[in-house]
Amino acid sequence: MTIEGLHHITIGALDAQRTVDFYTTVLGLRFVKKTVNFDDPSTYHLYFGDEQGRPGSAITFFEWPGVPHGRPGIGGTHHVALTVGSHDAQLKWKRRLTDLGLSIAGPYDRHYFTSIYFKDPDGLILEIATVGPGWTIDESADALGRSFVAPPENLVKGHRDEDAIRAATWPEPVPSITPDMVLTAGMHHVTAIGSDIHATDAFYTGILGMRRVKQTSNFDDPIQAHWYWGDEHGRPGSLITYFEWKNQNALRARIGTGQTHHFAFAVKDEEEQLAWRERLVRAGMRVSPVMDRVYFKSIYTNDPDGHIVELATLGPGFTSDEPVETLGQALMLPPWLERHRREIESQLKPIAAPGWPVHAGAL
Repeated sequence: MTIEGLHHITIGALDAQRTVDFYTTVLGLRFVKKTVNFDDPSTYHLYFGDEQGRPGSAITFFEWPGVPHGRPGIGGTHHVALTVGSHDAQLKWKRRLTDLGLSIAGPYDRHYFTSIYFKDPDGLILEIATVGPGWTIDESADALGRSFVAPPENLVKGHRDEDAIRAATWPEPVPSITPDMVLTAGMHHVTAIGSDIHATDAFYTGILGMRRVKQTSNFDDPIQAHWYWGDEHGRPGSLITYFEWKNQNALRARIGTGQTHHFAFAVKDEEEQLAWRERLVRAGMRVSPVMDRVYFKSIYTNDPDGHIVELATLGPGFTSDEPVETLGQALMLPPWLERHRREIESQLKPIAAPGWPVHAGAL
């Protein structure tokens, strides 16, 4: 039984068309599935990712018209990071997004990778992170995560060169997404917020069997612990990280638009998923029955602070009900809702989706 890595993350969005426009035309992801929230078929569930929406690349949204903005806090997610291959490509993203009118923070040297940050139209914090240099820059591979490692002082807020960071960008306009910039490698990591880092560690290492790959501090607030868990090597795409907010006045997360509803880890197949369910039950955890999501099977539990954590199977995938060439173009419904198609479509505002590959619009 092994957690294969991140599978997807699901976020609340106010407006479906605005979300499609941003994640395809601005960020260049593929719109791979237009369906409905199976638990509330009057609203959209939108999926974005690589060419086929493979596990680890999938970012999904529930459309919640009229729902107020959410808020990061204990029991919620702080941000989601997407992977880019090089620092130059990251600087191109900074220039492209700045020229499109977004406010960009960074690039910040996080010692193990570099990061830029911005927000989507609903206020979700997005990060674009480089693959390396990786975890072994300050620990040997066999000793990762065993001891606390303090961040280098010159990389911590209050000591880093903020003027140089603000000035760093690509020297020329980037009107379209170049091959080295594509974000279809998927998620780098997801960062959540907890109240007790040791309880969080017991959940991820003791119950889910993940490796703790780094114990450090939040470079932007070094009194907070920042720990990372992942696969054996801590590869990007397997990583979940937590900030510890221990202050008694720390706010709990508020679910809403721009805030994560849940994130999911990938498990190999249905047989292994059932074994995971039994393990969670034996550990005294709340765990849902197996849910048929058509493109994968799902079970749901919670981290120690209540954040919804899903374990989803790798398959059968998004090409199970439409060909790869036309993914995302038609409204796809699960078999048990097909007889209600006319009623469902009457409640949904039509969405215009670009073809694939996306040709990002000119500035």
